[in-house]
Amino acid sequence: MPTVSRWWNSRTAPQRIDLYTRWSFYSFLAALPVLALAVLGAGVDGAAPGGGGLVFLAGSAVTGVAAVQLSRRGLAAHREGRQLPGGLTIAAFAAAGATAVGGAWAFAGSDSAGAVPWSVSLPLAAVLIACSTVWATRQLTPYAVGVGVVSGVAAALAGAHPVAAVAQGVVLAVTVLFVVLAFRFTVWVLDVVLEMERTRGVELQLAVAEERLRFARDLHDVMGRNLSAIAVKSQLAGELVRRDRPEAADEVADISRIAEESLREVREVVRGYRRTDLAGELAGARSVLRAAGVACTVHGEDAAVGLPEPVQVALGWVVREAVTNVLRHSDAADCWIGLERGEGEVALTVTNDGVTGEPGTGNGLTGLRERLAGAGGSLDASRDGDRFTLTATLPTGGAA
Repeated sequence: MPTVSRWWNSRTAPQRIDLYTRWSFYSFLAALPVLALAVLGAGVDGAAPGGGGLVFLAGSAVTGVAAVQLSRRGLAAHREGRQLPGGLTIAAFAAAGATAVGGAWAFAGSDSAGAVPWSVSLPLAAVLIACSTVWATRQLTPYAVGVGVVSGVAAALAGAHPVAAVAQGVVLAVTVLFVVLAFRFTVWVLDVVLEMERTRGVELQLAVAEERLRFARDLHDVMGRNLSAIAVKSQLAGELVRRDRPEAADEVADISRIAEESLREVREVVRGYRRTDLAGELAGARSVLRAAGVACTVHGEDAAVGLPEPVQVALGWVVREAVTNVLRHSDAADCWIGLERGEGEVALTVTNDGVTGEPGTGNGLTGLRERLAGAGGSLDASRDGDRFTLTATLPTGGAA
């Protein structure tokens, strides 16, 4: 059982919904012979089934196998935007029709003629359930109504009162439509979950693209003016050299000064991205997580004020690694980040839900432990159900 639980928890939400949807179809359709046996047993009152009963049972087994295969092919076709395989669909309906005839034959003219409409509708409904993997509601509805009409006609031919036959047909039409649409709804839920997962990936890509644009904008703002000045002064210096003017040396010196200043500013920009302050890391974590559809709450941001730069850098790495783990190794809907400053130390805690694997064993966390241990700090990772908590503790006077 722990192995099964670990296997299930290692699956993402879309994978779990996909498994649930598939096995809902497979288990229900594979149980068709059992349902047919129950109908037959209730109808013949313990007597041995005749020729019609044997046809009904054998046809139910064949129909069940065909319906399972049709649902499997249908789920694959639905994901790829294709139609149901025509040959398999026709074969499944043909098997269901033969099974329905066997059911009507088994109960016709007996005291159990009331079971005729149920034996007729059961195999046809099973094939409709398999078709619901691809067919839309507007396409399934007339077929479900048709199953009710066929069942009502079969009840009338078996000797039922016309009013009772009509009532049975209406009840079965509504029942079949309800069951078929319930299975269709599970396919729709799977589509929604897969679309949400795809949208989440697009949002992550947009967040990365936005960060790249921000870097490009900052770099342009820093370098654009200086490079334009260097270009103009270079042209001016060249012209002065050709005229043998002494001012050329001043222009060349000015070009060197601007180039050195530009180099210093570029280093500051890069340094700001590589070694930002802790408050900036917390703000960036909130922005990236919310862009990915994860609700993020940050407490204690004021505690970052006044921390030594090495401590802020070390805790900034913790925030980056924790956010990376939330995005890559979980299906989180909520993330909580807390910073608490005590006597001579500071603690950073990151908690998220939606854990799907076995966190805490990756190279990233191992590297963080080594980094914090070198600064006299520690890193603790724990899991409680689907919630994962990462706590980093560091002395405020330590060097990272």
